[in-house]
Amino acid sequence: NWPAVLGEDIAGEIYEVGSDVKRFKKGDRVIAHAHGLVTGDPKDGSLQLYPRAFAKNTTKLPDNISFTEGSVLPLAINTAADGLYKGREDGFLGLELPTLTPTASGKTLVVYGGSSSVGAIAIQLAVASGATVIATASSHNHDFVLSLGASKVLDYKKSSIVDDVVEAVKSTGSNSFVVIYDAISLPDSYKNNLAILEKLGTGNLATTLPGPKAEELPKGSKTGGVFAVSPVTAPLWEDGYITQALDQGKLKAVPEPLVVGKGLGSVQKGFAKQKEGVSAKKVVIEL
Repeated sequence: NWPAVLGEDIAGEIYEVGSDVKRFKKGDRVIAHAHGLVTGDPKDGSLQLYPRAFAKNTTKLPDNISFTEGSVLPLAINTAADGLYKGREDGFLGLELPTLTPTASGKTLVVYGGSSSVGAIAIQLAVASGATVIATASSHNHDFVLSLGASKVLDYKKSSIVDDVVEAVKSTGSNSFVVIYDAISLPDSYKNNLAILEKLGTGNLATTLPGPKAEELPKGSKTGGVFAVSPVTAPLWEDGYITQALDQGKLKAVPEPLVVGKGLGSVQKGFAKQKEGVSAKKVVIEL
């Protein structure tokens, strides 16, 4: 539909609340995931001065985190959470929801692309759900990924990456179901991840873009396509986990925002920078 307003990440101050909204008031500092790509309503795109957001995907932003820092989170949180908390029977991991005091679940997650926006959040949420996380990233991002809670980080550029991941997973001592969260979801990552599942002999593959066909999967494995607008993610927003975890430093607002300009006139510049490619950063426009 036209006009179309793009954008899904919001960080700002509430200007007005709906009559049935009880958790928020005018002036609250919040972050929110805008649903414009789903509703098709231009009011729901984030790239405008007064976007509309649903309360179920909105939460208060602690005072110690700036709007610029907070803006990197919403879409990444929902994209990561959908893949982590949907059921195994659908090709996902089926983790318990995150808590501020997690206990070890015995489950192992491989995050392929741990320094990406979605990967960085997937690692943190999975750790908060009690999982052991093995991640891949470029060597210059290893310290960053380890700081998020990954137990081990491996260089995906090495020709031995498949064997390295398999060895790392086996070294955890976990005999439970293993899932790969492919935050990159491109042909090269699929090739490696299918080979990893084949060698492990079990596991699912969650993808952020359309994944491999069923006949390409090893026997016993399933694949699930992540969709960020999902009821499974609502409890993280509505029950206060995101706000509390941010306030306590247990959820980090990462990756680092890369501010490319201020005002709506910088939107095209932002898209150009995103297309150019960034590493361990998220493109942000301040309004």
